[in-house]
Amino acid sequence: MNKKEVVIYQTKTGSIELKGDIRKENIWANQKQISQLFGIDRTVVTKHINKIIRDKEIDEKSNVQNMHIANSDKPVKFYSLDVILAVGYRTNSKIAINFRKWATKTLKSHITEGYTLNKKVIARNYDKFIKSVEDVKRLLPSNSSLSTNDTLELIKFFAGTWFSLDAYDKSEFSKKGLTKKQVKITANDLNSAILDLKKNLLYKKEATDIFASERMKDSLKGIVGNVLQGFGGKDLYPTVEEKAAHLLYFVVKNHPFVDGNKRSGAFAFVWFLNKARILNKNEFTPEALTALTILVAESNPKDKERIVGLILNLLK
Repeated sequence: MNKKEVVIYQTKTGSIELKGDIRKENIWANQKQISQLFGIDRTVVTKHINKIIRDKEIDEKSNVQNMHIANSDKPVKFYSLDVILAVGYRTNSKIAINFRKWATKTLKSHITEGYTLNKKVIARNYDKFIKSVEDVKRLLPSNSSLSTNDTLELIKFFAGTWFSLDAYDKSEFSKKGLTKKQVKITANDLNSAILDLKKNLLYKKEATDIFASERMKDSLKGIVGNVLQGFGGKDLYPTVEEKAAHLLYFVVKNHPFVDGNKRSGAFAFVWFLNKARILNKNEFTPEALTALTILVAESNPKDKERIVGLILNLLK
């Protein structure tokens, strides 16, 4: 298809999704596309559309257009999104049934909660979303008890969280980082840095003598080697973010030390990012690092890819 054309399709959940240029106010599809969307014969689509128009359920003039397309000698009828949805409600295919389940769930949510959110659309139009919230804020009465500034900040703060939680649930986090650069470290470098941390903690009486003592010889060396390993001249984890995420995960989950694995893992993570000069201390707060480290420690090993994806998402 031409890149500027809209592609309409249905996901496994039954929801209607759009791909392409969606700047127009409506979405149009011909009978062939509607039949493909719901997995039904084109003659069935024709029958349903004729009845929809005959019953005046939908106005024909504003919802049916004749358009010229390539490789066609005569105009082809295209139907609006209203018609597409109406056909979906009349069709008995398995795909259409999934669509109706999704549509009913969405409608119920709108009626009972008073609103519905399409997280993907908000993500694509984040700036417009924030502007619309600011516009609503200006419409509130001056004597309103609602703190509009606080509300706006709360929405801004959680907007990204909606997408992150949704991506986590669907295991859709990116598995790649952004920064491709060489960071030369050795297990001895990291071990020395952790020993310096231990001395500092001992001085403050925040650690015991067994802190960062290896369970087995070269345990830490094995983890660092795993993170930095390559094959065929290419790194297994090609970006700095991927290396850092796996370093945190492996130190915390593999328990190379008798005591202090979480603290050592968090330290190794920050130490490596600092070595790579991509650590943003203003955004990655101690509280966030603590929560992330505990999440790694308590996570199920089978969820490793999702946890690593979450770390990569935060680093972005």
